[in-house]
Amino acid sequence: QVQLIESGGGLVQAGDSLRLSCAASRGTFSSYAMGWFRQAPGKEREFVAAISSTGGTIYYADSVKGRFTISRDNAKNTVYLQMNSLKPEDTAIYYCAADRLLRTVVAGPTRIDYWGQGTQVTVSS
Repeated sequence: QVQLIESGGGLVQAGDSLRLSCAASRGTFSSYAMGWFRQAPGKEREFVAAISSTGGTIYYADSVKGRFTISRDNAKNTVYLQMNSLKPEDTAIYYCAADRLLRTVVAGPTRIDYWGQGTQVTVSS
């Protein structure tokens, strides 16, 4: 069992930056691929970014490519999402996800093993 706790969300203005963190406990963090998803009101949960267990392979959704950066620190059991040049359309609840397979994380939310509780990000115009 892996427990994930996100932090770092908040209310910012368009153009600002935020860094989300997801701390993992239990299980072997370095064995898991990690990802970030988001869900806006009335919309389905969507993929944002994913990183392999070693950090050597990274994927981004087209909507965040060039603005967001995913990274991980296996010594701290933590994955990060640096979000720059935020836009109002980035407003959503952001969820951290973990699965043993990177392809499962990238494929979307339905088969992922573990989820955090989410952290709200609100970007005002």
